[in-house]
Amino acid sequence: MLGRGLGMSAPQWRGGALDLRSALRSGGNLLFGLFVAAVLAFTLLAAVHSPEDPLLHPSSHQLTDFLTSATSNSTFLADDSVLRTGEDFATGSNSSEAASSTVVAEALPFIKLSDVGSENTEAGTEKTITVDTDTDTDGNSAAGAAAEEDKHIVEAVSCDTEAPVDCTGDRDLFNLLMRTAIEKFPDLHFYRFGRPVVVPESPMACDLAWRFRPAEDAKGRTTYYKDYRRFTLTRDVNTCSLVVESVGEYHSGTGAKRSGKRKGKKGKREAPVTTTTDFVPAKTQMRLDENAANADTTTAAEQVFVVGEAVNDSMPVVASESDFSRGRYLIYMGGGERCKSMNHYIWGFLCALGEAQFLNRTLVMDFSVCLNSRYTASGKDEEKDFRLYFDFEHLKESASVIDQSQFWTDWGKWHKKDRLKNHYTEDIKVTPMKLRDVKDTLVMRKFGNVEPDNYWSRVCEGETEAMIKRPWHLLWKSRRLMEIVSAISSRMSWDFDSMHVVRGEKAQNTQLWPNLDADTSPENLLVTLNDKVGAGRYLYIATDEADKSFFDPLNNKYQTRFLDDFKDLWDENSEWYAETKELNNGNPVEFDGYMRVAVDTEVFLRGKKKLETFNDLTRDCKDGVNTCAASS
Repeated sequence: MLGRGLGMSAPQWRGGALDLRSALRSGGNLLFGLFVAAVLAFTLLAAVHSPEDPLLHPSSHQLTDFLTSATSNSTFLADDSVLRTGEDFATGSNSSEAASSTVVAEALPFIKLSDVGSENTEAGTEKTITVDTDTDTDGNSAAGAAAEEDKHIVEAVSCDTEAPVDCTGDRDLFNLLMRTAIEKFPDLHFYRFGRPVVVPESPMACDLAWRFRPAEDAKGRTTYYKDYRRFTLTRDVNTCSLVVESVGEYHSGTGAKRSGKRKGKKGKREAPVTTTTDFVPAKTQMRLDENAANADTTTAAEQVFVVGEAVNDSMPVVASESDFSRGRYLIYMGGGERCKSMNHYIWGFLCALGEAQFLNRTLVMDFSVCLNSRYTASGKDEEKDFRLYFDFEHLKESASVIDQSQFWTDWGKWHKKDRLKNHYTEDIKVTPMKLRDVKDTLVMRKFGNVEPDNYWSRVCEGETEAMIKRPWHLLWKSRRLMEIVSAISSRMSWDFDSMHVVRGEKAQNTQLWPNLDADTSPENLLVTLNDKVGAGRYLYIATDEADKSFFDPLNNKYQTRFLDDFKDLWDENSEWYAETKELNNGNPVEFDGYMRVAVDTEVFLRGKKKLETFNDLTRDCKDGVNTCAASS
C-alpha cells in the first residue's frame, strides 16, 4: 500500500515536469525563429544594398594616392576621360563575325593629349636665386613688399646644358616625348607608349616606341601599327628645361624596338601578363586588367593584327610521339592549284583549311608555293615560301596546321609502331560529310591530273558549300609586307589621297575600252582631280603604267608618289631584305610582282580619298564594252 501511495502521487509531479519542458521547447522555437528572421533580413539587406564603387570616385584618396605614388609599380596617370567598361573593348564574339564586319569600332580608347601629365619644368633643375640679405627682419610689411618685388627678379639658372638626359627615370621627360608625338602626328590615334630608351652614344637623345592606328582607318579588320623613333633633345639656356629639338624618321629609334620573338607553346594559354613598362590611360588599363581577370580562359583570345612587332613564323613541332599518335590529320596531294594565279591558290587553300576545321583535323600544309610566271622577273614559274606572302604566325595560332615535311618524318617514325591508319580517297565526290565519321589517323585526298576536276576548290562545291565556309579571317597578308605599307604611309604622314590608274594592255585595246586611254591622260586626270583632291597634297598613284614620267604634268599641282619611290624599303640594306633572306635559308628574296601588287593595293586603300579607274576616272566598263550593268 505504501508503495502504491507513493506511486499514485508521482503523476502530479511528472505532470508539472511535462509543463516545464513544453515551455522550454516553445521558448527555444521562438528564439530560433527570431534567429532565422534576422538572417533573412540581413540577407535581404545585403542583396539590395549597393555600396559606392571607389573606382568611380576619385575622392577616394587612398586609391588615388596608391595609383599616383612614386612607390607604386603601376603606370597610371590622372585621367579625366569617360570611364569605359567591358563591352567597349569587345571586337566581335567570333571570328566569322569579325571577318564579315565592314565597320570596326575602336577596340580601345586612344590616348588623348589630356591623358598625358603636364610637364613640371622645375623638376630636376638646380636654381640659385640672388637675395638681398639686408632686409628688415622686424618689419613684416617691409618683408612682404620685398617678397613681392622678388617675383619680378629674373632668376639666374645654373645647369649643365650638356648633361645626359635621364631617359628611363624622368617622368616629366616621358610626358614631354608623348605630348610631342601626339602633337606632331595629328592624323594618328595612339594606344600605347613604351618607356623611353637610352641611346648609348647620344646623351641628348631617347628612343620611344608606340602603338597606333590612322585616325580615319575604317577598314574591316582592326589593324594596329608600331613605330619607334629617335627624339633629339636640348636644354633651354634660360630655364634649363628640356626641349625636343627633332624627331627622327620612321623606325629611327632602333633602341626601342623589341627584337626578341614572341614565344609560346601551341595549344597552351598562358596567364595574361599586365605590362607595367608602357603608358596606357589609367581608367583604360584598369578596365583592361579587370577584363583579363574575368576572361574565360577556355576560349582562345582574339588575335590582334599589329604591324611592326617581331614576327614568329617558325614551324610548329609536335611535342612527342604520344601527341602525334593521338592527333587526326588531313592532307591534300597533287591538284591543279599549282602555278596558277595567287587568287586561284588562295581559293583552293581556304577550301582545304575549311574542310580540316569541319572534320576537326590538323591540316598538313605544303609550304612551297608555286608562283606563277606573271609575277616573277625571270618570266618562269618559281617555288616560293608561303610565309613570304601570308601571316603564318596568325594562322598557326588560330588554326591547327603542321608542315608537310615534318609530318612525313614523324609518320615514318611512328605509324607502324603505333599502328596508325590512313584513309585514302581520290574521288572529289566523297564529301566532307561522309568523312566526318572516319576514325583513321590520316585522311588523304589525292587529286588527279584532269582539270578542272583536280582543283581543291571542287571539294567545297555543291552540297558541301552549305556546310563548309572558307575561313577568310585566318589568312592575313604577311606582316613584313604590311610593314612596308606602314613605312610608305608614314613617309606621307598618313595624310594622303590615292588614285588607281589602270592603263597597260587595256588602254591599248580600244575595242573593249574605247575611252580609257584618253580618260586617263594627264590632262584629263588633272580635270578630274581638280574638285576632288586639294592642291599640294600627297597623291599616291597605284598604276600598271610602266613609264612613270607619263604622270609628270601632275607634279605641278600635287606631290605625286609611286611604289618605286620607296625602293629602299626592300633593297639590300632594308630590314625586309635581311629577314626574308634568313627565312629563305640565306638566299636573297626577290620583291616579286605579287608582293608589289599587294603593297600597292594596301597603300592605295589607306588614302583619305580614293579614286578608282572604272568608278571615277573613265566612262568605260571594267570588263569591256556593255559590261557595266553585268559587273555591277
